[in-house]
Amino acid sequence: MVPETLSGETPDAMEYLLAAIMGLVEGITEFLPISSTGHLILAGDVLGFDRAVGKEFAGAFEIVIQLGAILAVVVAYPRRFVGLLNLRENRGLLGLRGIGLLAVTSIPAGLVGLAARKPIRDFLFRPVPVTIALAVGALWILAVEWRPRRTRVEDVDSLGWKEALGIGLFQCLSLWPGMSRSASTILGGMMLGVQRKAATEYSFFAAVPIMIAASLYEVYKSRGLLDASHAGILAVGFVVSFLSAWAAVRLFVQFLARHTLAPFGWYRLAIAALFGVLALRGLVTVD
Repeated sequence: MVPETLSGETPDAMEYLLAAIMGLVEGITEFLPISSTGHLILAGDVLGFDRAVGKEFAGAFEIVIQLGAILAVVVAYPRRFVGLLNLRENRGLLGLRGIGLLAVTSIPAGLVGLAARKPIRDFLFRPVPVTIALAVGALWILAVEWRPRRTRVEDVDSLGWKEALGIGLFQCLSLWPGMSRSASTILGGMMLGVQRKAATEYSFFAAVPIMIAASLYEVYKSRGLLDASHAGILAVGFVVSFLSAWAAVRLFVQFLARHTLAPFGWYRLAIAALFGVLALRGLVTVD
């Protein structure tokens, strides 16, 4: 438990505040190409969230708030997800074809994640690999935006099986903590000739199946930590994550209508520098 603050807040009130801040960080960063993992690590260390609620519960909490962010995409694009359930359709990103495209995109990272889960956890969830991933992702963004490219796919309904598989292979890079799932899929799509906005929206949709599967698996493993005594903190984090992710998704799409991804690349370089300095001083940890 954290100690009572100078403002007179009780430890319980502080835990709720920390849960809200962590939910905000997750919601804002999950679908932007800036690495939610890196930001949650930094925020958790700076705020002392692990110390406040316990390391094991903090891990389970992050899984729950991730589910809130996922739900936000479904709510932000209700017609798109209803269309996926219309099995009489077989065109674009609708019905069985749409489900098939998302499955093809999800399978590579799912298989690699299952096969390499332990070495990823043992060797990549460390300050130096995360810092490198943040920087590599930043340079990748800047390189893709700097290099002229030919766009062949203008919207998500024009995506083919080749693009879906290619984006799925690029998504495997997101298993490197700090790289960012959204950055990997958006940039991968753009390199395959998908228009920036279309690649971004498909990145949102492709996140849902793989993130739900991974999150539910982790929730099942952590089920012993999610008891009624934690319901309030979980609810606060979940709701804040959902609302902030919904706003972030909407604003991100509007931003890309007028701008490139380059500002996110420069931002990532700044975060990588900050993360690296804190890690070298032993002020940030990755568990």
